[in-house]
Amino acid sequence: MTLWFVFALMTVAAIFAVLWPLSRTASASGGGNEAAVYKDQLAEVERDATAGLIGVAEAEAARVEIGRRLLAAADGGRGLPSRASLGLRRVSVVAALIGLPVAAVTLYLSLGSPLLPDFPLASRTRTADANQPIENMVAQVEAHLEKNPTDGRGWTVLAPVLARLGRFEDSVRAYRNAIAYAGDGAERRADLGEALAGAAGGVVTAEAKAEFERAVAQNAEDPKANYFLGLAAEQDGRQADAAGIWRGMLAKAPADAPWRPLLQAALARVDGSTVPAVSNDAMAAAKDMNEDDRNAMVRGMVDKLATRLKQNGDDVEGWLRLVRAYMVMGERAKAMSAQAEARQAVSSDAERLRQLNDGLKKLGLDG
Repeated sequence: MTLWFVFALMTVAAIFAVLWPLSRTASASGGGNEAAVYKDQLAEVERDATAGLIGVAEAEAARVEIGRRLLAAADGGRGLPSRASLGLRRVSVVAALIGLPVAAVTLYLSLGSPLLPDFPLASRTRTADANQPIENMVAQVEAHLEKNPTDGRGWTVLAPVLARLGRFEDSVRAYRNAIAYAGDGAERRADLGEALAGAAGGVVTAEAKAEFERAVAQNAEDPKANYFLGLAAEQDGRQADAAGIWRGMLAKAPADAPWRPLLQAALARVDGSTVPAVSNDAMAAAKDMNEDDRNAMVRGMVDKLATRLKQNGDDVEGWLRLVRAYMVMGERAKAMSAQAEARQAVSSDAERLRQLNDGLKKLGLDG
């Protein structure tokens, strides 16, 4: 009702703005009476001059001034409205009184939103606020999805947030709805599998593994799905299979892939593959380094080990450590080259060659 009252006031103001100039022209009708007053004043001046009450000069000045005012009044009288102009003014008044409200209502009905429901203040206070706790925003999204259960975009946004909050079972439901209403895909399948594993306390269950396999079937290079398939192999006791999956991922991974450290740690866990041993002093210095500096330090140690082995190739453990380091860093070509150099270096010693081949088999390389 308040909105309509404001509109009514605006309409009245618009009509008043149109009628005010029209009403002012009618005031010119008083011009005839004003001219009669000036004529009486001229007659009075003549009587006073004849009686000698005022001088000739004063009488002449008075006549000039009164004559000027009389002419002005006469000009105003000429502007009196004719019947035609009066009729036009009446039409304008009717158009203002009726036409303006009708035009305003028509324009609002065509461009406005007369059927839009009220938006009470209480509802406005429940809108999303980036500064409020994330639990409140999640509750708002969940309330929206209860009313709009087929909003695939809403489920897609909600699912990872629920997983980060540790609500894995709710996250699983959200991912399933996202797949149902926003479309299937390798990434969504991998995320669903991760949520299932989270709900099982980190165990890659058969149901979770099935989702990862579906993700790989759609995108063979999906990193999350492949990592968890390796984790499933590790949990099943198939260490070699897990290591093979993760080495393959490292061999194909870009140098700046954010999940490389995770794979390197997983490989170290299943087959003991590590970079060359680091001294205590070097480890202490590495604590204050950024990621790039630490990687540069490790690569420097690997290069020193490779240089030392080229000078003295009898160190079987050194060769195996070098091959493992290249595998962990994802440089499979260098690992294969180091393997060939190691065999050539110890080829004259049957025992060392056997130890080297056994170690290479444990790394997943042919003996």
